Amino acid sequence: MAVKTADLRHEGGMRFVARTGSGFEITMDNEAGGSGPRPTEMLAVAIGGCTGMDVASILEKKRQQVGRYSIRVEAVQRDAYPHAFKRIDIVHEVEGPAVNVEAVARAIELSATRYCSVSTGLAAGIAELHHRYVVTSPEGAAPVEGEAVVTGPRQELPPDEG
Repeated sequence: MAVKTADLRHEGGMRFVARTGSGFEITMDNEAGGSGPRPTEMLAVAIGGCTGMDVASILEKKRQQVGRYSIRVEAVQRDAYPHAFKRIDIVHEVEGPAVNVEAVARAIELSATRYCSVSTGLAAGIAELHHRYVVTSPEGAAPVEGEAVVTGPRQELPPDEG
C-alpha cells in the first residue's frame, strides 16, 4: 500500500508552505494573502494532472499521434459549509493528425473509473464528475466533442486489495 506524506508550516496569515514526501514545496494561501493557490484550487490541479498523465500514457500505448493535449478543470463548490465540490467538469482537448476519437474516449473512461485516484476519490463523495473531450485535427476538420463518462456521486469503489 502506498503512503503519501506532506509536512506543512504556517508562515503567518493563512499562508502555509507544504513539503511533499517527494521533496517539492508548494505555497498555499487564501484570497486576502494572495501568495499562492487556494487548497481547493490544488484539488482541481491534482485532478487535471492525475487524469492527464493517465490519458497521455494510454494514448501513447494505443499509438495515437497527439500533437497537442490540454485539460481544463472547472469545479463548482457548495455555497454552504463545508464548501465541498458538487460538480467537476474535466475537458480534455486533444489534437493530432489522425487521433481516434474512440481511443480518446476510452482513455478518459479508464482514467476516470480505474486509474486516477484523485478523481475516483472525489467521485466517492458528493461530487459528480463529467469527463468530456474535444478532438481536433490540424487539417481544419470540425472538432468532435463528447462526454466519455460521468462518475459520482458516491460511486462504488472496487474493494481494497492491500
